[in-house]
Amino acid sequence: MKIAILGAAGDVGTRIMSEALARGHHVTGVVRAESQRNKLPAEASYCVADISDPHQLAQAVKGQDLLISAVRPPEGQEALLVTLTEVILNSALAEQRVLLVGGAARLLIPGRNGETVLTAPDFLPATAREIAKACQAQYQRCLAETRTAWTYLSPAAMLVPGKRTGIFRLGSDTLVMDKNGQSRISMEDFAVAMLDEAETPTHIQQAFTVGY
Repeated sequence: MKIAILGAAGDVGTRIMSEALARGHHVTGVVRAESQRNKLPAEASYCVADISDPHQLAQAVKGQDLLISAVRPPEGQEALLVTLTEVILNSALAEQRVLLVGGAARLLIPGRNGETVLTAPDFLPATAREIAKACQAQYQRCLAETRTAWTYLSPAAMLVPGKRTGIFRLGSDTLVMDKNGQSRISMEDFAVAMLDEAETPTHIQQAFTVGY
């Protein structure tokens, strides 16, 4: 497949790009500045585009089979996530699927009577609340999308650098927790789950989650 990765120079984006390349896909990393080129795998194609500009984004993803959005706004500009998601969904052609690196904000916490990661008063640190709100709004925007074949992948509560094991569990709307009550996934295994969905789509216009 021809895959364009938006936000390719970020922590998650680079891992998704590496996973896609390892599987033999033709991958183009879309970055906002030429200086970010050195963060990408050497064998990757890339282009520079301002993805908040619909025209630039449309040119960047022209001819691609699939778009993967791993964009994250700078601290203090969290609301920009919804704006960028709007542009991405609107810019995708009818035949292009859009997979989004989402947030865990929407997920129900087991045993907490319907509380989610966002609504539980004691779950998130204060520093994470604004991006969590933005991720919830991003998810709501996806739910309203009927034209584009989107998929929203929520990570576990902790998304951290680690190892690629290929061993994890999928869920839908509830945090995936391990036997110790921890909800976590490595960025490497998150990328595996994302590429599995890219190659075998099972969550068209749906959200799902992944954890150990």
